Amino acid sequence: MIRHAHVLEIVDLYAERFPERAAGLEPLRALIAEGGEVTSRHEFRGHVTCGAVVRDAEGRVLLVHHRALDRWLMPGGHLEAVDRTLLGAAARELAEEVGFPPEALRVPLVWHEVPVHIDRHGIPANPKKGEPAHEHWDFRYLFEVADTAITLQAEEVLDAAWRAPAEHSQQLVDILEAAKAP
Repeated sequence: MIRHAHVLEIVDLYAERFPERAAGLEPLRALIAEGGEVTSRHEFRGHVTCGAVVRDAEGRVLLVHHRALDRWLMPGGHLEAVDRTLLGAAARELAEEVGFPPEALRVPLVWHEVPVHIDRHGIPANPKKGEPAHEHWDFRYLFEVADTAITLQAEEVLDAAWRAPAEHSQQLVDILEAAKAP
């Protein structure tokens, strides 16, 4: 299981890389200081998730059509007990959702432990799962792949597509632009 000390270490590395974003991380630090179990998906004041910004040799980015949210998103999801690092959790989620084995993933050395983006966003209530509306703190890591063949996990993912970043959102364009300059 990922420890809070690891989450705070990664938050510090990210804030050092992106000082202009440091203030936005204070609510996460405060929640941890208050004893919030931010590595548990049952912490409804907010919890950490991990995502993958996956880029192919042509600069396209992998997006998945998320079944529960009915939206095109970057692959990712909740932390699991087997996870030891946030980067490892992002790689695990990528393998689960689209079938990329860890050995097929390349993380640019400069981004090895530092996420290219940490996003705080609201998740709507899910009465089927007994979950109230809550927040995710999504730690997004950059991965590069040579082989773009995917195997979908139909339980969570309806479809996947390789797209130019501008075809998705300005946020994705901004994330990739930030990833160019460590």
